[in-house]
Amino acid sequence: MKARPYLGNIQAASAADVARLAGVSRSTVSRTFTDGASVSADAREKVLRASEELHYHVNFLARGLSKQESRPVCILVSNLHKPYHAQLLDHLTTALQLAQRISIIINVGDDPAAASAALEQTLNYRAAATIVLSGAPPALMVRRCVELGQRVILVNRADDLPDVQHISVDYETAMRNAVQMFLRAGCRTIALVSRAVRTPSLLAREDQFTRFLRAEGIEPQIWRGQSTTYQTGQQAMRALLAGLAPPDGVFCINDLMACGCIDTARREFGLRLPEDLCILGFDDIAQAAWAGYDLTTFAQPYAEIAQTAVNSLTPQSETMSARDIVLTARPIWRGTMRAGTARKT
Repeated sequence: MKARPYLGNIQAASAADVARLAGVSRSTVSRTFTDGASVSADAREKVLRASEELHYHVNFLARGLSKQESRPVCILVSNLHKPYHAQLLDHLTTALQLAQRISIIINVGDDPAAASAALEQTLNYRAAATIVLSGAPPALMVRRCVELGQRVILVNRADDLPDVQHISVDYETAMRNAVQMFLRAGCRTIALVSRAVRTPSLLAREDQFTRFLRAEGIEPQIWRGQSTTYQTGQQAMRALLAGLAPPDGVFCINDLMACGCIDTARREFGLRLPEDLCILGFDDIAQAAWAGYDLTTFAQPYAEIAQTAVNSLTPQSETMSARDIVLTARPIWRGTMRAGTARKT
């Protein structure tokens, strides 16, 4: 069939238009596009032929507003320019699409007022749930969504709220393993590169790492910057290596900072990795596997976080919506850490 020419802003064809052209009732059009509904073969053929001629598409969003499982899912996220957030969002939107759920992505940014307004929008969209990936939205706004009956799923947040699904990572085990990796490598002057303003996930990594390191009798050198960017990692490495006691091991709170540390250590100080210096990251962003970095790190369970969030949207999971789910971050061995020998503790 010849394609219709582009008609600018002309209104899209409706189900009533299809019914008139096909010579059938409006309900027949609806049944034709409803799985399992009863409609004769002749009527179905007329409706499909008219729909093709009019370029009609079912408005599933409008149809599903009355059904909880068909409503959109809002995702609140900030710092989309950072690889970790982009990678997690990619997994989450893909999992939602496979589950035939509509995503509404709201870029929160760093402004708390904007975060509150964005979360308020999810109520206007009658979302089935709000998945909060950002640390910005205040607990009061999240609590309001819960009070109004909306399901809220928090990823790596520390809000103490009832009737909220928490998805988090087992940072305690990961940081215990991180300390043992440095000890196996023979590192004894160990630095932690972090951020002055810490999200709950960054705070958990820092607290657990320093706790396990001190239990081994090692006091970490702690350097905190204003952000968790590549440039901040460069600043950290310059400060640490120019100090009186340069470290032989550096744990970066995320991979992006670790990449900045690696480039500075090699290019500005001429150090070899891992012979002269061991560097460990966290997140396993795509850049960590690049040959220029080959970064040893811990992998965020991106796919598991996404699938767990999607599973939490099913009606069968309503009774478990308040249960905390803790996932594992696996160590990924690459070229910036010496393997060393296992050490008894």
